[in-house]
Amino acid sequence: MEYRVTARRVDAHGSLARAKAAEVVLDTDLAGRSDAMNPVELLLAALAACMLKGIGRVTPMLDFRIDGAEVTLEAVRQDAPPKLVLIRYEIVVDSPESDRRLDLLHRNVLKYGTISNTLGAAVPIEGRLVRR
Repeated sequence: MEYRVTARRVDAHGSLARAKAAEVVLDTDLAGRSDAMNPVELLLAALAACMLKGIGRVTPMLDFRIDGAEVTLEAVRQDAPPKLVLIRYEIVVDSPESDRRLDLLHRNVLKYGTISNTLGAAVPIEGRLVRR
């Protein structure tokens, strides 16, 4: 598979990314802006989307009952050179499944995620999956 995104600078306060029929406003203002995600937040959002999509993909295969899922992520950045040195996450699921089955879901979500595998090769990713 191949993916394509086009981004353009709109003005000194922001940019716009497009993929398929979707648009995302980007925070590329040096002062920051509260109504758009900055590059690190977009990266974390991509990882969250990967995890949530993985849950959606894996649950039917495992015949897994889930009534909801939420992902919270944090990144730790160093300044020199600027890079992320750690990503932490917590996946919270609403599910009556056993702890053993929750662990199986967690392992499968991480194992088959394109973004989680790509980022995991570049920066440590640590976290847990818990029941609400």
